[in-house]
Amino acid sequence: MVNTTIQISKELLNELKSRKMYNKESYEDIIWDLLEDTMELSEQTIKNIKKSEKDIKAGKLYSIKDVKRELGI
Repeated sequence: MVNTTIQISKELLNELKSRKMYNKESYEDIIWDLLEDTMELSEQTIKNIKKSEKDIKAGKLYSIKDVKRELGI
C-alpha cells in the first residue's frame, strides 16, 4: 500500500465523514464503496442477480417472519 496525501475541500471532507458507518472506518474504505457503485458487475454477479429475480417472480422467497420461525427466534 502506498500512502499519499490529497487535498479536498472542507465540504467534501464533511460529506465523507457523514458517510462513515463507524468511527474508525477509513476514508479509503468510503471512497472504494463509492467507486464500487460505478464499477461493472462480474459475469457471476449478473448470473446470480438474474437467478434471484427468477426466484422472486416464482415466489421462492422467505419473509423475515418465516426465517425467524425457522431459526426458532
